[in-house]
Amino acid sequence: MLSDNIKHLRTQKGLSQAELAEKLHVVRQTISKWETGLSVPDATLLTRLAEALDTTVSTLLGEPPVSDTASPTIAELAEKLEALNGEFARRAELRRKGWRIAFLIILIFALLSLGFTLWLSLPPSLLWGSVAQDVGIIGGADGPTTILVSDAVFKDELAKVFLVILILASIIGLVKTRKR
Repeated sequence: MLSDNIKHLRTQKGLSQAELAEKLHVVRQTISKWETGLSVPDATLLTRLAEALDTTVSTLLGEPPVSDTASPTIAELAEKLEALNGEFARRAELRRKGWRIAFLIILIFALLSLGFTLWLSLPPSLLWGSVAQDVGIIGGADGPTTILVSDAVFKDELAKVFLVILILASIIGLVKTRKR
């Protein structure tokens, strides 16, 4: 593929990404994106890239060498680059959908977990009606005093905070990965 060919020819020629970028009057990150397949050069840059690497555009595009010396036209180059850009767009869309599904799964998990955690932290008397509580009776001068003891208050507060943060992060992820 184009990205592999660019990297192979650049290293074969002994050029760093920065040196090649300087020859083409682009930034080094552009060369890096081409070599990792995150983007492709346009038709004019592809021609200049082939010249800088002392090769043909066909070789860069991964086609077998043509026996005649006819070089491809700009229209042919544009057509091949359009196909590469289509493949790039398809991969990017698949990545976007994958992240969107992951964020949706995380959101559902976090909502269910938070709901379950909140449900468990309710006092048993609210969940199941009248439930026997631990009661301690302390006598005083004016009669006995009843103290109710409950262990369900403020349980798992850290887990609740974490789940809320996870829910918010998932919602942000879903918004950021929506189709535009």
